[in-house]
Order: sequence, then C-alpha cells, then structure tokens
Amino acid sequence: MAYLATADGDGPDTRSSSAGSRGSRRRMERGKNVGVVGQASFVSSVINLVNTIVGAGVLAMPLAMSRMGMLLGVIVIIWSGLMAGFGLYLQTRCARYLERGSASFFALSQITYPNAAVIFDAAIAIKCFGVGVSYLIIIGDLMPGVVDGFGSAPGEASFLLDRHFWITAFMLIVIPLSFLRRLDSLKYTSVIALISIGYLIILVVAHFIKGDTIREGGPIRYIHWAGVVPTLSSFPVIVFAYTCHQNMFSILNEISNNSHFRTTGVVLGSIGTACSIYILVAITGYLSFGNDVASNIVSMYPSSKASTIAKAAIVIMVMFSYPLQVHPCRASVDAVLKWRPKGRADVQGSPSRGVLIPKSAPKDGISDVRFAAITTTILVLSYIVAMTVNSLATVLAYVGSTGSTSISFILPGIFYYKISAPDSPYHQRLMKQDDDGDEEEDEDAGNEEAGLLGRYQPRLRNWGKGLLRKLSLALAIYGLVVMIVCLVTNTVFVAAH
Repeated sequence: MAYLATADGDGPDTRSSSAGSRGSRRRMERGKNVGVVGQASFVSSVINLVNTIVGAGVLAMPLAMSRMGMLLGVIVIIWSGLMAGFGLYLQTRCARYLERGSASFFALSQITYPNAAVIFDAAIAIKCFGVGVSYLIIIGDLMPGVVDGFGSAPGEASFLLDRHFWITAFMLIVIPLSFLRRLDSLKYTSVIALISIGYLIILVVAHFIKGDTIREGGPIRYIHWAGVVPTLSSFPVIVFAYTCHQNMFSILNEISNNSHFRTTGVVLGSIGTACSIYILVAITGYLSFGNDVASNIVSMYPSSKASTIAKAAIVIMVMFSYPLQVHPCRASVDAVLKWRPKGRADVQGSPSRGVLIPKSAPKDGISDVRFAAITTTILVLSYIVAMTVNSLATVLAYVGSTGSTSISFILPGIFYYKISAPDSPYHQRLMKQDDDGDEEEDEDAGNEEAGLLGRYQPRLRNWGKGLLRKLSLALAIYGLVVMIVCLVTNTVFVAAH
C-alpha cells in the first residue's frame, strides 16, 4: 500500500514537495509585477552597473589612502561601499511598489512627494550632465599625451595635439551610443571599458610587484593619518566613486528575472567587484609611491609604452561610460518637462486594483521625436561646455556633493521610508498580496508544521520591514550629513587652496 501511494504521487513527501514547488512559483510571481518584462541577463546587468560605478575615480584612490592611512582608508572604502549598496538595495525594494518596467525616481516621487518630483529629477539631470562633461574633458586632456607618447611628430599633424580636435573626434563615436534606448544595448561597450579598467589594475599591481617605484616613494602611513582636513578632503572622492544609483532603476526594468534573489545579487556583485578594485589599486598604488603619490596614479609612472597605453585605456573607459550618463540624464530631463503640479486629491487617491502604481504614472515611452530632441540637446550642450572649459573640478565638486549624495543616500532612504509607511495604501496592498500568497502556500503544504511556521512568519516579516524602514531613514540622515561635510570641505578647504 505504501508503495502504491508513493507511486501514485499521493505520499506525504510528494505532496510536500509539489506544494513547495508551487509556493516557490507563487513567490516568484509576486516578485514580478504586472508590466513589461525585461530581457537583460544577470551578467549584463552586473557588467553595466560595475562600469557605471568604476570610473576615473579609481585613479585617485591611492591619494585618498595616503591621507587617511592604510587602515582607515580600507575601512572607509568598505564602509562607503556598504552604504552605497544599501541605497541600491532600497531601490530594489521600492521597485516592488511600481509596475514592472516603469520604475524610476520620477515614478516614486509621484506617489511619495509628487510636488517635489521636479527637484529630484533636476538634481539627477545636473549631476549626470556634469559627470558626462568631465569625461569629455578627460578625453581632451589625455589624448594629446597619448599621441605624444607613441612618438608621433607634430609637423603637419599638429592638430593631433589639440584637445579640441580629440573632443570633437570622440563625440562622433559616442553620439550613436548615446541614442540607444536600452542600457542592455551597451553591455558590449561596457565589457570593453571593464577590460580597460583591468589593464589599469594590471599596470598598478605590476609596478608594485616589480618594485621600480618604491625607491622614489615617500614614507608610508599604515595606521596614522595625515589629519582631519586632508582626510575630509579625500572622503568625498571615495563616497562619489560608488555613485551608480541613477542607472539602477533602468537595470531593474530591463533585467529578465527581477526576483529578490537576483536583484540583490546584482547589487552584491557590482558593489563587491568595485570595492575589491578600489582596495587593490589604493593599496598597491600607495605602497608604490608612498605619501608622494599624485591624484592621478597613472601620471606617476615613467614615460613608456605601457603608461601611454594606460592613458589610452582611461580614454576608452570614460568614452564608453559617457553614454551611461546620458541615459539617466535624458530620462530625468524628460520627467522634468512632463512634470505638472498635483492637487491634494491626486496625491491622496487610492492605488488602482490592477497595479501598485497609479495608471497615470509615466512609463518609459518617450516618442522618437522627443527622444531625439532631448538627446541632441544633451550632446550639444555637453560638447560646448567641454570645448570652452578646461577644468570643471570646482563645479563638479559642488555638483557631486549635492547630486551624488542625493541619488546614493537621501532619495533611496526617504522614498522607501515614505512608501513603506504602515498607513500607505501602496504598502497595505503589497502586504495584502504577500499575506494572500503565504496563506495559499500554507494551504498547499497542508501540514501542522507549516501552520506553526505560518503563525510566526507575519511577525518576523513585519519586524524585518519595520527595521528596514528605520534603517532607510538613517541612510537619508547619513546622506544629509555627508552632503554638509562635503560642501564645507569643498568650500572652506579645497576652494581656499
């Protein structure tokens, strides 16, 4: 009889196994809201996010460590990575309240702080525009040195040493890349950019192992630091080096499997990779030159083919990172142009029954004409600024102090704190969906053990979400403190010198 029961699939083990599989399917279905399903893979999502994170800031990591000391420097790099990662995680949680494929800062602000949405998107647009301009300036500054390093004689080709020529030439390359609608379309260029970063890492580590720069380096600070002022001046460099949150919602919209496990894996994989790169370059670069290290580690190495190739690698890296700044800048500009002040009745309306976000919320549906007009405007303005301004260091310092801290810490914190409030209709509907799914899983399990666990699951879940909500508020406060510290540092210490 026991054999017959098992063979027919009516045994207790088979029932519990099938119930568990049905429960797993329901959990995945609840994690995928109604909407447009993306096509990006897990790997391409991690690659694009890592390429957004790791930029020219990696070159200044050894200098930051020289001012903080090795011990404090490693701690700050890891701490900043954890805070940036937590901000990304909160974005994945906020995306659950939105229809699949429509997640954005604008969509969140429409159901949390609708009348302040234009301020949030304007800050994102300015920040991304400023970073994009800085990439063009880096190209213009480095390419003449690359040409000279390869031994090209000026003569009739003196224009090859003109920064304006190279900015114009590389604009012709990034223009078609900037007109791509999906970030996943940039996964191959992101791979090329990551290869360039890999070469920079190999160059720094190889010189450290070879030991050909140690005799020229200054003393090493292992535990002690250079003081409060030098440390505070380098702290923003590390904080801003992890800024990638402007592209996180696009990645969440495009990833094919947006389950909690997958999206958390994207955050851990990208932040973990960036943190490892920063620590490796900071330690080996600092030990190579000691306290004499400059803000650009590549410029410290003797003139050679290897260092010239490294400069070219930086150019390639920032060139393929430029479209990753145009994408969120365009979305934010479009949101600003679409923004209209909302009345009180519109803000307090209950959510629709079909999806969590109201039907009137904007989606990624920019018309072709509007898409082309906004993209062209961004490209033309960034080109004009890069051609007329040699250095945006001071301007970018202020833009980064406000824009990066807002995107990385303040906005994810306040958005999740607001939308996850117990009296929020969106939160209540999401909780009801989770509770209904848990009840169905308990019915499928149909045993006493599942019933006992079911009694404690709601309590544990509510406790965890309550703790997460408090931590999100703490992250927003931390971001505000970082913003004030960075602004004071740039105004009093950096600008004064």
